[in-house]
Amino acid sequence: MKAITYSAYGTAPDLTLVDVPKPKVGPGEVLVRVKAAGVNPVDWKLAAGYLDPILEVRYPVIPGWDVAGIVEEVGPDTFDYAVGDEVYGYVRKEWVELGTYAELVTAPVRTLARKPRALSFEQAAGIPLAGLTAYQSLTRVDVKAGETVVIHSAAGGTGSFGVQIAVALGLRVIGTAGAHNHDYLRGLGAEPVLYGEGLADRIRELAPEGVDAALDFYGDDVVETLQSLVKERGRVVSIADYQAAAKGAHQLWVRPDTADLTFLAELADAGGLTVNVEHALPLAEAARAWELSAAGRTRGKIVLTV
Repeated sequence: MKAITYSAYGTAPDLTLVDVPKPKVGPGEVLVRVKAAGVNPVDWKLAAGYLDPILEVRYPVIPGWDVAGIVEEVGPDTFDYAVGDEVYGYVRKEWVELGTYAELVTAPVRTLARKPRALSFEQAAGIPLAGLTAYQSLTRVDVKAGETVVIHSAAGGTGSFGVQIAVALGLRVIGTAGAHNHDYLRGLGAEPVLYGEGLADRIRELAPEGVDAALDFYGDDVVETLQSLVKERGRVVSIADYQAAAKGAHQLWVRPDTADLTFLAELADAGGLTVNVEHALPLAEAARAWELSAAGRTRGKIVLTV
């Protein structure tokens, strides 16, 4: 099969499209014919070595954790899916090696759910990591209908999902973003505020009595600012500040979860979750996809089509 690989820590130009052996399908796994693979910042950060202290890497690496495709084969004692089923998932395994930037990928069934019927494969491939991150961040701070939540970097891939999910859960959403994204956030159901100096004061103007919870999807030392705004200091979660726990906030690392993926799929099928695919590039252009991702100016998602 064809796959994108790299053989040492490096950058986007080190990616190559090569022929590799078809992966073996073990118990509790299915073989997925990849239709689209989602691109996330963690893909190129991992390849650059930033996560070396915590993740086992075995070369050559096929990058990618997000996938949408069709079940082509089922492993021994695997009855969760049948050949021909359309699935999507966050295929994170015990170590980094056999990822989703390929024509075929083996996926433990615990990492998959049935693909949203209302979405294309490209749209579905944009959901898993970012959508799960947003949903699990909201559940980590135990949000309830009627509460007010701040989402920092609300127009990005994860933030866009966070806004939509929060609105679907009955929350009032205040979203930080650049001025050029404010109309976009209003369209998703958020009240936009400009990030940068004076952010806390602008949020207090919208919520004088404080907010109930806050999600940091960008970093930039904003955790303390968010803690000054929430009514309970512990109801702040960050995916970008690795010192968040030491500061009394939650530092979240997203987990594969079939039930959570099913929730997101059902939300999409009900019209409550849309996916803005800004760039859909062929698999051979993975390096270009990483460059676009690293530039940090993408609204919505980048996916590779196979």
